[in-house]
Amino acid sequence: MNRRTPVGRYVGVALILLWSLVPVYWAVKTSLQTEGDARAIPAQYVPTDPTLRNYATLLTGDGDIPAQIRRSAVNIVVECGVATLVTVLLATLAAYAFARMQFRGRTVLFYAVLATMAFPAYTTLIPLYRLMSLLGLVNTYTGIVLVYVSGFLPLATWVLHNYFASLPAGIEEAGLVDGAHRLQVLWHLLLPLARPGIISTALITFLFAWGQFLFPLVLSSDISTQPLTIVIAALQGRHVVPSTLLNAAGVLAIIVPALLALAFNRYIVNGLLAGSSR
Repeated sequence: MNRRTPVGRYVGVALILLWSLVPVYWAVKTSLQTEGDARAIPAQYVPTDPTLRNYATLLTGDGDIPAQIRRSAVNIVVECGVATLVTVLLATLAAYAFARMQFRGRTVLFYAVLATMAFPAYTTLIPLYRLMSLLGLVNTYTGIVLVYVSGFLPLATWVLHNYFASLPAGIEEAGLVDGAHRLQVLWHLLLPLARPGIISTALITFLFAWGQFLFPLVLSSDISTQPLTIVIAALQGRHVVPSTLLNAAGVLAIIVPALLALAFNRYIVNGLLAGSSR
């Protein structure tokens, strides 16, 4: 049994990799072909004459579809970037307060914040839409960013709380004795030590925001604020869009989170483990 266990494990991992990576490979392969080669019968499993024409068309070409892709790419970067910055800033302050400061109702308030993660996010979709509509924030960056921040803030606070709680209390006490106030202690002493946790939180938040679909679909109905994921899904229903161009857009949509996950995998894993350690 001991000899068979590693073999079964490797087979299972191989099957998972095939299931996950074959669609990605097919999208990359199709994006490097012309429309005629992509529709050839029998299918070409390896591009015989690869070309970057589809990517050049999306990034620099004229026409309605390339313009929509470029605008939606800017939208998703702005929305995810701003939401990440605001979430990390607020979560840092909240986590520090919960982990280091003593005030009435601290424990109850902390667990109340964490309890919001137990509710399915989509149960708040209609109330959030009505609220954003009343405030005039539908089809705006502000509305989407606020929804992202409200959704990601509890998790970010939880992860950072565990980092701050694990830091030695003597460092903070020494700073306070020397005359520094709370914000100075946080900025000059604790933030450098909590930098791995902050990076982890920022990466997790950005990746979660990049993968959002239903909330931006409901809150943005025109290209002025629609992110790349929504525009690509909308283009799939149009028969006039070449499949090669559509696959190239899909590759562009996944390349940013894929590169971040590969480059900063250690921070992401550490952040998730820290969030589950307490």
